[in-house]
Amino acid sequence: MTNMPFTPLDRPIWHSLTGRQSALATGDTRAVRFRPDVNLFGEAADGSPEALAALAALITEGGTLGLIGVGPAVLPSGTTIVSERRLDQMVATRLHRAARAVDIVRLGDEDAPEMLALATLTAPGPFFAATHLQGGYIGVRRAGRLVAMAGERMKVPGFSEVSAVCTHPDFRGQGFARALMEAVIAPLIAGGERVFLHSYADNPAVALYRALGFETRREMTYTVIARA
Repeated sequence: MTNMPFTPLDRPIWHSLTGRQSALATGDTRAVRFRPDVNLFGEAADGSPEALAALAALITEGGTLGLIGVGPAVLPSGTTIVSERRLDQMVATRLHRAARAVDIVRLGDEDAPEMLALATLTAPGPFFAATHLQGGYIGVRRAGRLVAMAGERMKVPGFSEVSAVCTHPDFRGQGFARALMEAVIAPLIAGGERVFLHSYADNPAVALYRALGFETRREMTYTVIARA
């Protein structure tokens, strides 16, 4: 495990929503979250009662809020844990390229329904109607059908997160995931950024991430909460 002093990565949600992705945020200086149609992640400014109450207020009726941080989450009053799992936060400062050539297309607003359908089928992580607005989404089409995609999620100072990497079950084993990840990562690193991602430790794709150049930085906790 690497021991990199990348402090913004310890609070990726806060640094994304108060920085480069503030246009996708709702909330105030006490607590912020992604717009509910973009993603479920949110974070309080600190552990004060005022900040935690503001965070709880950002949970939509019947909805949930996702927290990613170091150690157990501090819960706002009046909320309950829906799920809690360990995540490995992985970082790449260089890219090991090995993918075969694949025809890749840029994805945008007009592709959003297909992107949501593919993510719903394959469950690469939280994905909603406007998740693609987080940026950098590309895909592979076969006979006009979207069969694989990848994109970016959180953006903290100096880092961008790779996310929503998925392939339709009928088209797996053809190298699409690696080709798409390389195509997302390469321009980010060329532009001076480093790349990170979050993965469950038992995810079979961890082998691919390591082959691409990712190393585990530290263990994080992913907690989903709802109103009690």
